[in-house]
Amino acid sequence: MKDTYRHKGLRKRLIDTLYQKGIRDERILQAFNLVPRHLFLDKAFEEWAYTDKAFPIGNQQTISQPFTVAYQTDLLEIKRRDKVLEIGTGSGFQAAILDTLEATVLTVERQELLYKKTSELLFKLGFTNIRTFLKDGMGGLSEHAPFDKIIVTAAASEIPTALLSQLKIGGILIIPIGKERQQMCKIIKESAKQYKRIYLDYFKFVPLLKGLNKD
Repeated sequence: MKDTYRHKGLRKRLIDTLYQKGIRDERILQAFNLVPRHLFLDKAFEEWAYTDKAFPIGNQQTISQPFTVAYQTDLLEIKRRDKVLEIGTGSGFQAAILDTLEATVLTVERQELLYKKTSELLFKLGFTNIRTFLKDGMGGLSEHAPFDKIIVTAAASEIPTALLSQLKIGGILIIPIGKERQQMCKIIKESAKQYKRIYLDYFKFVPLLKGLNKD
């Protein structure tokens, strides 16, 4: 698993693209510079790893386009040592970005094969502080709650109440809502029962599904 000068050069170009699209947080741009996205993709897609596109990763899942990852990360307002729950581990790239930003990352995946593959990859790449869980993401991770931030990387038809309850007061939940296309929603927990919802841009995500897939 190599990270060459060519890969690093391509990352610089990707960072320029993210900047032009409105990502101005230098910490996030630096995280994208440090995390080699091509190592999270199948070899067949390596040549295109630093284009701003999503790619299949198996199990009917995708690695989100870099701008989407950066956009959600920006909305989370990550601070050092924030305890972050990610719903939908996928390739592990988003978790790696959050870990690079010095968050404490717990990530949940419902697809058993993907969970095993990604857990091994993250460990192999040195992201040993990221904790991975094979669970139904709809229920969150109550045994480790509350969380400073929660990020959902799949499309929900409605906001899971379990995730709201597991968020600290003052915490932030980022989740795409909708079926055919999804509107990004930023939810700030203002009190035990009060939430501020901010609806933002439209994106395309795979659906958030219930239950475990052990095929």
